[in-house]
Amino acid sequence: MRKFITITLPFIALASQAQSPVNSAMFGTMEARAMGPGTMSGRVSAIEGVNEDNGKTLYLGTAGGGVWKSTNAGASYKPMFDKYCQSIGALAINQKSPSTVYVATGESNMRNSVSIGNGIYKTTDGGDNWKKLGLDSTEHISKIVLNPENPDIIYVSVPGALWSNSKHRGLYKSTNGGETWDKIFYINEQTGCADILIDPTNPNILFASMWEFRRQPYSFNSGGKNSGLYKSIDAGKTWKEITNGLPPKPFGRIAMTLAPSDPKQMIAIVESKNTGLYISSDGGETWKNQSATMNTVARPFYFSTIVIDPKDPKRVYRPAFQFAYSSDGGYSFTEASGDGGWVHSDMHALWINPSNTNIMYLGTDGGTYMSVDKGATWQFNHGLPVGQFYHVGI
Repeated sequence: MRKFITITLPFIALASQAQSPVNSAMFGTMEARAMGPGTMSGRVSAIEGVNEDNGKTLYLGTAGGGVWKSTNAGASYKPMFDKYCQSIGALAINQKSPSTVYVATGESNMRNSVSIGNGIYKTTDGGDNWKKLGLDSTEHISKIVLNPENPDIIYVSVPGALWSNSKHRGLYKSTNGGETWDKIFYINEQTGCADILIDPTNPNILFASMWEFRRQPYSFNSGGKNSGLYKSIDAGKTWKEITNGLPPKPFGRIAMTLAPSDPKQMIAIVESKNTGLYISSDGGETWKNQSATMNTVARPFYFSTIVIDPKDPKRVYRPAFQFAYSSDGGYSFTEASGDGGWVHSDMHALWINPSNTNIMYLGTDGGTYMSVDKGATWQFNHGLPVGQFYHVGI
């Protein structure tokens, strides 16, 4: 008898279920949940963290999946920008009021598959609500910089349209938190602003790299006589071009950085006939070419990130094909080995926690990774479903 009951009870249960109607009540409060990506994600174009909570709160901008927020140091992420443009070029957080965040749309890693943006947005409640601030026709925005003393003063670098001429290129400035904008530096319809730096000890000192470029269906021209590196000492009212020590023109995109703890220490990767790494120790007035590995100077139009440790001016990071670092101020670089965990190639964003510079977040073509030991080892951040699909076949 015991064996008979064991065999037939499942069939009785199945028969009973087969006669029950299938409706929403049967599933109760069950909800769908994301099950991947398991090993890779998609291109991350910008990463910024909130300084005051030791980097627990992070914002990520992606090439095709909008903006994501984490409040647990990257353990999980929530989409914050699904109603708006999904191609993100840059992020900036007002560190004096961290609920205020700016998002610039239009990825600026200028390959042939980038999507355009439709301007710049602002939230004052940590991403729950967003207000569009204009710059609608810029198409691609590469950087947002806030004046550290007065965060309502904002600079936005606009490379501009990839496929056509555009009068909307250049460097823009707002003095009222983005309510209105003035174009403070413009060259012509072929040349945009690729990068902007601000001296944290003297916010009147600015650096802008201007970039002439154009993509066509079967070619890409990165460079021209109008590309250049410029410096302002009056908050952008006037500019002078810096040429001392830089290669002869034409040159293309310039990736540049300065040391937050010693702003006179600067590094630039200048795309030219012989692309090179250049170092300045006098606030950008003069430059000296240094030998560099292939990875360090590779594809400047696509790998436009170089970062100096917020506390140590000798510690420099160059994310490119691989993750490279320098311990001597950029005079030599070492590629990180694969022993610390595989990291997806093609790297575009790096945020270093200024409170604990051992902690870093790296954005790649395959998602985001976190390190707690200055890049020696990496842990993949799962759960960012922003994979990019280039072709569909039926």
